[in-house]
Amino acid sequence: MSEHVRHAQTFVSALKDVPPGRGLDLGSGGGVPGLILALARPAWHWVLLDSSARRTSFLDRAVRSLGLGDRVRVATGRAEDVGRRPDHRHGYQLVVARSFARPAVVAECAAPFLMVGGTLAVSEPPDGGDRWPEDGLGTFGLMLLPVPSTDHHLALLRQDVLCPDRFPRRVGIPAKRPLW
Repeated sequence: MSEHVRHAQTFVSALKDVPPGRGLDLGSGGGVPGLILALARPAWHWVLLDSSARRTSFLDRAVRSLGLGDRVRVATGRAEDVGRRPDHRHGYQLVVARSFARPAVVAECAAPFLMVGGTLAVSEPPDGGDRWPEDGLGTFGLMLLPVPSTDHHLALLRQDVLCPDRFPRRVGIPAKRPLW
């Protein structure tokens, strides 16, 4: 089993108690952890979102090859734009992110997708430290949750209130001017 698949299994384990619904893999890239979660959680419906048409073309082929087309959709677009669309805004119980961006950018780009009570699961470096300040997360309606012990580190956050309409900011601004 590859290291990437092993790491994606950490998401599967940590999210085993999240009831089925609609999930989004933010910055899906090669489809990890989104494809692994889709295979492991057949009651879920997924959107694999990436800004690169080359990567989403690969993901489309992977979804078809794995026979997941009835419940996994691939979308090409920037999170800042897609997160403002009515068919995506506040429409997900779960958002996952692996190697997307630094915490402030992940929080700003992911929170608009989450419904109240939804979960954001983010891959963390082994020496992550305190990367998720309470006041910064509150800006987006998020709250840090305790994380089960795993071989790979994850941050779990809950959407306590809807993300304010002013977020996300315009494309590129969250990364250029992170709020913390």
